Amino acid sequence: MTSPKVLLVTGGGRSGKSSYALQRASGYPRRGFVATAEAFDDEMRRRIEKHQAERGNQFETVEAPVALADGIRSLAGRADVVIVDCLTVWLGNLMYKGRVHNGQSGELDDLLALLADPPLDIILVTNEVGLGIIPGDAMSREYRDLAGLVNQRVAAAADEVVLVVCGLPLTLKSGIQA
Repeated sequence: MTSPKVLLVTGGGRSGKSSYALQRASGYPRRGFVATAEAFDDEMRRRIEKHQAERGNQFETVEAPVALADGIRSLAGRADVVIVDCLTVWLGNLMYKGRVHNGQSGELDDLLALLADPPLDIILVTNEVGLGIIPGDAMSREYRDLAGLVNQRVAAAADEVVLVVCGLPLTLKSGIQA
């Protein structure tokens, strides 16, 4: 039996990241899903409902808008793979709830420790937010910078990193044997 692996799927908004993650998880018999989004308004509620419909009842879902590592751990033994969708929404939650101080977060430290010894295969979805224009305000620039640093740290811990552009996957880092 091989040890659990970590896959990071990154790309721009609406690039096909979530669909790719669902496809990668489709071969596993028991699937988990950790949702990080919270429905603060009707538009976000519709987005969440769309994602729920896309994955159907094929996944056991856990909501973890802040305690992400705990959400992943809660599926160990009940799932063979877990999709986390997504890290950038999770980071926004951490910032909104005042859980990031001087670029540091205990929740991020917990996640990175978990990724060093994953309890099951993990597929993490994230946005590459730094590819666009420079944000016009300090808070948005801080978020962009932190998202880039989180993505770098998670990519370093991941066995495989895939960039999805226009629905097409491009492997940036490969350490998983099929």
